[in-house]
Amino acid sequence: MSPEAFRVRFPICATSAYLAACSQGPASDATLAAGEAFLRGWRDEGAAWTDWVEAVEEARALFARLIHAKLDEVAVVSCASAGAQAVASSLEYAGQRRVIAASDLEFPSVAHVWLGQRARGAEVRLTRTPVADETTALVSAYAVSYADGSRCDLAAAARQAHAAGALLFVDAYQGAGVLPIDVKAIDCDFLVAGALKYLLGTAGIAFLYVRRELCARLVPAGGGWFAQRNPFAFDPFALDLAPDARRFQSGTPAVMAGYVARAGLRVLMETDPTAVGAHVGALADELSERLRRAGARVVSPDRGPLVCVEVDDPEHAAARLHDAGVIVAPRGRVIRLSLHYYNNREDVARAAEAVATLL
Repeated sequence: MSPEAFRVRFPICATSAYLAACSQGPASDATLAAGEAFLRGWRDEGAAWTDWVEAVEEARALFARLIHAKLDEVAVVSCASAGAQAVASSLEYAGQRRVIAASDLEFPSVAHVWLGQRARGAEVRLTRTPVADETTALVSAYAVSYADGSRCDLAAAARQAHAAGALLFVDAYQGAGVLPIDVKAIDCDFLVAGALKYLLGTAGIAFLYVRRELCARLVPAGGGWFAQRNPFAFDPFALDLAPDARRFQSGTPAVMAGYVARAGLRVLMETDPTAVGAHVGALADELSERLRRAGARVVSPDRGPLVCVEVDDPEHAAARLHDAGVIVAPRGRVIRLSLHYYNNREDVARAAEAVATLL
């Protein structure tokens, strides 16, 4: 699918320069129809469990294809922090290996999960660039930082972690959907991403990749009926965890979010990930250059989907841009302008001109 054909699937693009997928992906014709289909089924059939489970399972399968994983290596979770919590709870922090090494540019909700493991004996080290050593159990890396748009060389991070005997967890929330991701090429052990942003879904559902070799030996705490080998066995006396990544799941998934996630992923699957990455990267380069020429303080160090501009009052700036038809996401000390395959050069020009009026 061409960028032009992709763009017409998103109604908001007809009226606005939508540059806020880093916070919430826009609704497409497909996701709007999926939400309505769920509501109709709920109205007409009540508990349509067969359709509900099928929707969530297809979303899981589509995400597995997107990241080049096997289906049995992907779990459905409610959010990225729930995925991180499942992973964290499956590890032991005793003996020499008790360190979790993460970046201080980690998204806080994931960092908070790591900090929570201190009660179980973990030592958490937050540095700008985490490095594993003989004391490290887990290294946490991001594909794209939510804070400044910086990118991590994930394959290099995996090599370094594994050389030290540690595991690598990747938060791909700000990259999956706009950057080609191949978990086998990266060689990571875990990867999490949610449907909410560049995967073009909504809140309530995320996906956790667990390397197949780890599924059999790691036992997450908590669980729930969808973590069982047969969720519909209804046996309260037996904890019979699924032999694959499903053991990292919990209770009933957010079914409506599953419908929407499936629709968003279906639209995304009509594109070529390499073409999407090239398109987004070219627009990001042009946007960064236009903003710098206008005198904006662009703080994003890397070419990627997220261009961050430092401003004095990000919330006020975002509100003014919204009034000009440019939708961005304020966060911390910056406004974030995030690009997707539906964006075009007209969006870039419109955004650069609008930001210039704030300077």
